[in-house]
Amino acid sequence: MPNDTLEIALQTLIVEVCNVLDPPAEVAPDAPLIGPDSPFGLDSLDAVEVVVAVQKHFGVRIGSQETSREVLRSLRTLAEYIRKEKPGAE
Repeated sequence: MPNDTLEIALQTLIVEVCNVLDPPAEVAPDAPLIGPDSPFGLDSLDAVEVVVAVQKHFGVRIGSQETSREVLRSLRTLAEYIRKEKPGAE
């Protein structure tokens, strides 16, 4: 289960933006965000929506495809990237 406010906010944002119909009650912070093992059931098109939503909501740009793969690995990696790029974001 996400253990900090930013991870919880990201989980909520992902569920809303990607229209997750049956969101899991708890998601481990290191669970994969995208792909067949994602508790949200997200695919590569959803990844684009998450990148756009993060940019709009937090003002943080996720650049290259390689960077986005690493950043979107889990709720934890996404939260860490946002904190690094925009200190004080919660």
